[in-house]
Amino acid sequence: MSDASGKLLAGKTAIVTGSGRGLGRAFAETLANLGCNVGIHGMRENGPAEYGEGTTLTDSAREIGEKYGVKTVRALGDLTDNEQVGRIVQEVTDALGPIDILVHNAGGDIAAKGGKPNPNDAVMIKEEDVKSVMDRNLLTTVFINQHVSRSMMERKTGRIINISSIAAFQGNANSAIYSTAKAAVVEYTRCLALQLRPYDVTVNSLAPGDTRTGRFLGTREVDQDRMAESGTLERIALVDEVARVVEFFAGPMGQFVTGQVLRVDGGSQCWPS
Repeated sequence: MSDASGKLLAGKTAIVTGSGRGLGRAFAETLANLGCNVGIHGMRENGPAEYGEGTTLTDSAREIGEKYGVKTVRALGDLTDNEQVGRIVQEVTDALGPIDILVHNAGGDIAAKGGKPNPNDAVMIKEEDVKSVMDRNLLTTVFINQHVSRSMMERKTGRIINISSIAAFQGNANSAIYSTAKAAVVEYTRCLALQLRPYDVTVNSLAPGDTRTGRFLGTREVDQDRMAESGTLERIALVDEVARVVEFFAGPMGQFVTGQVLRVDGGSQCWPS
């Protein structure tokens, strides 16, 4: 049910990690458009500028708030550090109220010193890069889910959406550690969903395929035949096509759906999960 404003999620508080740019920003804007006040998290203040999708995290938070008429707060910090995770969650709670919706989007196949790990990483990836990829994807998921779910359990309400990847469901010799980390995110999501069932808290995962974010387009050569925007599903997804699925998990239609993973990839993978 919406409130007098007509917004489906008016009055709710959300936090979206990695939301200064790319899919994270689209998730944040989707929730803000539905009436949520949103914590805009990023690891670097200038992160939005790295692929030409903005300027600073502060500006991203301000722009989203002004565009949708909701409250936002900038939340800067490293989610691989549990103390910083606790601080971030507390800052958002203090500014906007108890968190009703978590979209954990932070992560990525990024080496310890930036860039991509060794493309033959099943065998050749360096130890520091293994740790970086696992920490950015799996460790951050565990930490942020733990901190946010405690309050949800006390209030017996909440929605958690962990962003995984279709890489979790198919072996990939060139991105083995990332695929393994995302598969672990899916399994952690399922386990947490079972734990939180008695508290009326849903926990699900959205698994995107190739999506035309600034980082995706800026870090690889793209087959131009896959840049069509309609007329075929054999293409790279538009950001909004992925982001709008958050509305399902976070809104009324997702009330009785938990422990699930939804691949949003135009059917590039059609076998059972």
